[in-house]
Amino acid sequence: MAKAKSVFFCQNCGFESSKWMGQCPGCREWNTFAEEPRITVKKTTTGAARREAAQPLALSQIQVGSTARTATGIGELDRVLGGGIVQGSLVLVGGDPGIGKSTLLLQVCRNLAQAGKRLLYISGEESLQQIRMRAERMGEFTDHLKILCETNLEDIREAITRDAPEVVVIDSIQTMYNENVSSAPGSVSQVRESTGVLLQIAKGMNISVFIVGHVTKEGVVAGPRVLEHMVDTVLYFEGDRHAAYRVLRGVKNRFGSTNEIGVFEMRESGLVEVPNPSEYMLEGRPEGASGSIVACTMEGTRPVLLEVQALVCRSSLAFPRRTAAGTDLNRVNLLMAVLEKRAGLGLSSCDAYVNIAGGIRMNEPALDLGIVLAIASSMKDQPVDERTIAFGEVGLSGEVRSVSMAEQRVREARRLGFDAVILPEACRKQASQVEGIRLTGVKNVREAIRAIL
Repeated sequence: MAKAKSVFFCQNCGFESSKWMGQCPGCREWNTFAEEPRITVKKTTTGAARREAAQPLALSQIQVGSTARTATGIGELDRVLGGGIVQGSLVLVGGDPGIGKSTLLLQVCRNLAQAGKRLLYISGEESLQQIRMRAERMGEFTDHLKILCETNLEDIREAITRDAPEVVVIDSIQTMYNENVSSAPGSVSQVRESTGVLLQIAKGMNISVFIVGHVTKEGVVAGPRVLEHMVDTVLYFEGDRHAAYRVLRGVKNRFGSTNEIGVFEMRESGLVEVPNPSEYMLEGRPEGASGSIVACTMEGTRPVLLEVQALVCRSSLAFPRRTAAGTDLNRVNLLMAVLEKRAGLGLSSCDAYVNIAGGIRMNEPALDLGIVLAIASSMKDQPVDERTIAFGEVGLSGEVRSVSMAEQRVREARRLGFDAVILPEACRKQASQVEGIRLTGVKNVREAIRAIL
């Protein structure tokens, strides 16, 4: 028998090679090649005449109308999508196992079915009975929602053509199987070719398709990176699956902004929207404790207030330990070096632990001033006024630089009952239009520390 031929694919970008290589020439990543059988696509030829090629058009000849959107009945999801589901779009939803991807999409199906939309939920991982048991916890479903347990894409295409749904959910893309590709389900070849078939269905039949994607240990969708380029929208579920909150973040969106987030809370009946995440993040704040301050960050057009905690103590180790949860550790080390050099705080012999309370992860530069003041408060063991917030970017010279949307941040603080704001001096004039709150503009970290301690 002839020896079966195989090729090597990069698991990150899909680059194909006849032999294994340590570094991918396409994306320059290391140790990403995996061996798979060579793709053999069955070709079917007919005597039919070749279809007429599409003719190019001038830009002025193209007619543009308003994009039709369908509300999902979940405000936080509509915010991330840019106002609702676009007809004929292909949406990829990724996240850790158990984070709530299938639960969210089943709730979307429930709301759309109650609105009279025709839906088809295709599962390759759960049986019909398992889906029914999960659906019973969410409430009543109408007969507009059809369930299909299938992994063969040809059978799925026939079912979609026969039932003509308006929205299709695929759970998940790693379980789909294309008979024309000779490789196992979940492989790079199968994921890429299966997504291509679903893309043809979405665009050719003008059907909105949601795809659930598994993620790797690095937190990205398993399979080639080209998968994210093929779809119209990429959404990621973030957060600890053992915690109550979930954050839905748009990484790519051809029909809206990629800066918006949606916040949900996992309950027994499913995911519940959190329309005001600032109040949710600030619940249970300690009173009169040092090393704690409220900072303000922006997610798209939404200001989010969150608590920054720091614990600084003398170290008995030769190399003090530094830990950061919810923010970048390298940024924390940089800010501690700025404090030691520009503010005279002896932090080189101290252990430091920085935490964003609530488990949410933020990396906006406006969080710098909150981290700096929390570390200084813990180092001096002096608490910060509970009704004070801070935001601003800190540079290597110790200067506090301006940030965008200062007025929106101050308005959110005023709405939640805060009395004072520590902000960059360059932003004070812009935010002075907000009445009923005291603004303290600072130019460097020394002034910021003197303002609160």
